[in-house]
Amino acid sequence: MFPKTTVMLVMFIFHFTTHPPSPVSGSDPDPIQDYCLPSTHTHHQCKNSSSLTVDDFIFSGIKHPGNFTNKFSGVPVSAAVFPALNTLGMSLVRADFEVGGINVPHYHPRATEVAYVLEGKVYSGFVDTNNKVFAKVIEKGDVMVFPRGVLHFQMNVGDSPAAVLGSFDSQNPGSMKLPVALFGSGINEELLEKAFGLKDKEIHKLKKRFGSENEE
Repeated sequence: MFPKTTVMLVMFIFHFTTHPPSPVSGSDPDPIQDYCLPSTHTHHQCKNSSSLTVDDFIFSGIKHPGNFTNKFSGVPVSAAVFPALNTLGMSLVRADFEVGGINVPHYHPRATEVAYVLEGKVYSGFVDTNNKVFAKVIEKGDVMVFPRGVLHFQMNVGDSPAAVLGSFDSQNPGSMKLPVALFGSGINEELLEKAFGLKDKEIHKLKKRFGSENEE
């Protein structure tokens, strides 16, 4: 019989050979059941499968664009609106752009995004941690990936409406929009003036513009 320490060492080596550590260790936990639609009584329990129907696994809320603000509409599909996604480690967003509309620079701290162009021409890109920009115009049928946590952006550069479907590898990717985070969150004005070389009046103008905007 092998010594206990030898057995433990072999198990340790086997685990890290078959499951090498990832550079980014944070992610949604693996599910321990097929699905878990939260109970209406407590979110810590799942509904009994006998009470579920196929309709519980279908969501029809992104057949059409949502409400537009500044020529842009974003409709998230998370476990909050589609409970069947709970514990499955994924979510979606439908983004629609009127001509000239933009999805402002933002990032998702907990997810990589895969963006599929449904229609139109979209200038799309991201900036890596070396401040290198990867951007180009993508069209209907093209797919672009935005790595987790990197700043990315989109703009409709065509002469007709554009639409993009984004998929995330987290049921709660989070979204930090830079204009709102910087000028709508209450950061000290003197700090903002020094950081961006702006005057007091310019800071107030930006705070007034972005202070009331909401995230996707």
